Amino acid sequence: MALILTKENVMTVLTMKDCIKVVEQAFLESNKGTAVLPLRTAITPPDGLSLYMPAYLKKMGALACKVVTVYKDNPNKQNLPVTIGKVLLQNPESGEVICIMDGGYLTAVRTGAASGVATKYLARDDKAQVAGIFGAGVQAQMQLVAMCEVRDISKAIVYDISDEAVNNFIEKLSKKLDIEIIRAANADEVLQANIICTATSSPTPIFDGTIVKTGIHINGIGSHTPNARELDTAIIKRSKFIGDSKEACLKEAGDFIIPLNDGDIDESHFYADLGEIIAGDKPGREYNNEITIFKSNGLAIQDAATAKLVYDKAIKAGIGINIDL
Repeated sequence: MALILTKENVMTVLTMKDCIKVVEQAFLESNKGTAVLPLRTAITPPDGLSLYMPAYLKKMGALACKVVTVYKDNPNKQNLPVTIGKVLLQNPESGEVICIMDGGYLTAVRTGAASGVATKYLARDDKAQVAGIFGAGVQAQMQLVAMCEVRDISKAIVYDISDEAVNNFIEKLSKKLDIEIIRAANADEVLQANIICTATSSPTPIFDGTIVKTGIHINGIGSHTPNARELDTAIIKRSKFIGDSKEACLKEAGDFIIPLNDGDIDESHFYADLGEIIAGDKPGREYNNEITIFKSNGLAIQDAATAKLVYDKAIKAGIGINIDL
């Protein structure tokens, strides 16, 4: 029997607070060598892209594979979203697929959770901090939710080229998080914040790294190909650079790859994997005026840990549909 969980089912049981806990544990497992994490496999059918992201967390007992497809013509041709994701969760003792769940909301929450973990270890722990968000989509929303879980955030500044997206962002989250959220008139206004997140689809840098004040923490989550970047060379050079995975950053993160290929930094500028910081192998923030960056590429261990969490909570809540495959 396999449990089928819809997006609504996943939304019912998955909270950011719980997700941050299991994602932190997943990074720790990766650091301790109890995680199996192959790089994602890509297949390119004529009209799209299909990505396969398997992972196994031994201590957590989480064995899963997320399948993500990107078909740009889906809305017009198929009446479907451009991006579709599903997660298959297996019983690690038998290999049987025990659950198939929607992966869209799960991905947004686990991505926010990773930044939440990074913020917990890398951002200053001051009172009444200001969060700055570039982008106003679902991913950006989850980033702010995660920041508020791990830091005392009193105000948020959001910037997006879409007025409608910003209005929706403010309407949805100001009451939910009980904080002041304002629209930034320009990108520079966001740089007033103490903790910044870049969650856009821009292939080129979205702010001038030379004018960023000291002491801030940045979560970079938007760009994910070698030729695209949200962060310019100046801010990369000025920062302590931490990634979810060095291997993934060197393969996928244009934010790091471009200045590396240009000779502006060398590979040693990559300070640590997030798991090394969590485990205490390397210190995170060491002084108040330090600029720290966390680059998130998105790892399958996050999906596996979150899928196991969702499955366990769904079983306990008695939701979903069981199907004999």
